[in-house]
Amino acid sequence: MIQDIVENLRAVREKKPLVHHITNYVTVNDCANIVLAIGASPIMADDIDEVEAITAISSALVLNIGTLNSRTVASMLAAGKKANELNIPVILDPVGAGTSELRNRTTERLLKEVNIAVLRGNMSEIHFVAGLQATTKGVDASEADQKSGKEIGRNIAEKVAKQFGCVAAITGATDIVSDGRRTVYIENGTNLLSNVTGTGCMCTSLVGAFCGAATDFLIAATGGILSMGIVGELAAESAGDKGNGSFHVAIVDEISKLNTETLVKRAKIHEA
Repeated sequence: MIQDIVENLRAVREKKPLVHHITNYVTVNDCANIVLAIGASPIMADDIDEVEAITAISSALVLNIGTLNSRTVASMLAAGKKANELNIPVILDPVGAGTSELRNRTTERLLKEVNIAVLRGNMSEIHFVAGLQATTKGVDASEADQKSGKEIGRNIAEKVAKQFGCVAAITGATDIVSDGRRTVYIENGTNLLSNVTGTGCMCTSLVGAFCGAATDFLIAATGGILSMGIVGELAAESAGDKGNGSFHVAIVDEISKLNTETLVKRAKIHEA
């Protein structure tokens, strides 16, 4: 599998896919920069009058519900349906699903009306999507959900993947990625990633970049999440004890320098 991920990364840098985001205003700059750093091209258009046109020229569409409002919900639905019409992969990040009626309703509607290629969230968010009881804490996974075992996480990911015909990715201490048939565990990462707002959103954007140059979205999702975990480790090493700001900047530095040799050397992945 690692060689497939390596080829996917090479394809990203050769193709430079345009990744259309309708995302939240807290992390939009970070998402744009991480996509540029991996070698793809970001565009952040969310007005209803242009989202279909922008989606039509893109290689992937990332939908992130972090700062929802009625205007962006309409734009997400329109862009998602256009992407489906043109066979452009849609990546959904259901930020905070399970915490409010608006987020819950929007997540349910997007999953019902748009064919999602990859669904990426933390344990609480994917727990909610699975229709299970989840204990959420804002946009972060609750402590109870974070302690859910790998086997429970695998079962949830596989259930969601089969239910919605997508790749389901649960990120946490151990990342779990499944298309319902194949399931992958990723052990890379650092606790420091939870100290910087937006690293989950950045991870989803990396998945979008990989999907924009792929046909196997399990490989693409695994590649994006693996890359984020590895650069988190590298950023922690390079930033040392300088603090959160330096670590934040180092993430973008390290993703821009990530090469296939480092990817292969540091990858901690295995299939279930």
